[in-house]
Amino acid sequence: MRLGTRNSPLAMAQAIETRERLCAAHGWSEDEVVLVPVLASGDKVLDRPLAEIGGKALWTKELDVWLAEGRIDVSVHSAKDVETIRPVEFGFGAVLPRADRRDSLVGAASIADIPQGAVVGTSAPRRAAQLLNLRPDCQVVTFRGNVATRIGKLEAGEADVTFLAAAGLERLGESEVGAPLEVDQWIPAAAQGAIVLECRANDEATKAVLASIDDHGTRAELEAERALLAELGGTCHSPVAVLCQPGGEGLTMRAALFSPDGSERIEGETMFDALDLAPVKALAKDLLTRATPGIRPHFGGAG
Repeated sequence: MRLGTRNSPLAMAQAIETRERLCAAHGWSEDEVVLVPVLASGDKVLDRPLAEIGGKALWTKELDVWLAEGRIDVSVHSAKDVETIRPVEFGFGAVLPRADRRDSLVGAASIADIPQGAVVGTSAPRRAAQLLNLRPDCQVVTFRGNVATRIGKLEAGEADVTFLAAAGLERLGESEVGAPLEVDQWIPAAAQGAIVLECRANDEATKAVLASIDDHGTRAELEAERALLAELGGTCHSPVAVLCQPGGEGLTMRAALFSPDGSERIEGETMFDALDLAPVKALAKDLLTRATPGIRPHFGGAG
């Protein structure tokens, strides 16, 4: 089985985890699962925000071509990097168990401990807006690159603090880096901490193999979060944070929309059964109805 992956250290770590899970589930040796790395467009341009140069598709388009052509059997993706609307010829064959969904703050122990007027490096609209909502005194500058690159920029003094996904640090063996931000105070990105394995929709053999490592609980959360984004018309330009997790007899969801400068924020919550996403769609409609003039223009697009 050929697993396509971006060639960044984190992406390769995720592909290795996938290989280990497949081998364990099917009694395969490692050489029966081949990792096929590709340099993604999103890894080539690091001096501009992703939203300005093509959005999340820059993480997936090379692997999409290889998957469609049959050069790989599976694409391994960070779930939060996958566009909300995907080509119909592909499907999620498996969703791996979710890791830590929190953001980690690097350079300060907490949001309150960030120095007054600090320069904060991030290219994520959600992180920038959520920070400025809590700390309007801070200045945000564009910060892109893999984990090592961003830590290097921080050490070089290009910013005072930055954010990294706790799951990514954990997968790289760097859990000691940064201070995880608790989700009741800092809402993470949709799909953060999850790995998805995409295959051709008509490839029944591969789908059957991947089904053995599919985590149903994580899949339910992921589908709900992606359904919210789809109903919101959220894109990579949209400052939206969402937390979906088990609660009661089903799932609970908390979502927040921001204006890019963080000055405006609205929130909502819902509880629902994993098999019924109607409450999630209703939450999205309620948020859009209540969206302020600074928030509304950033939702309702495609992607």
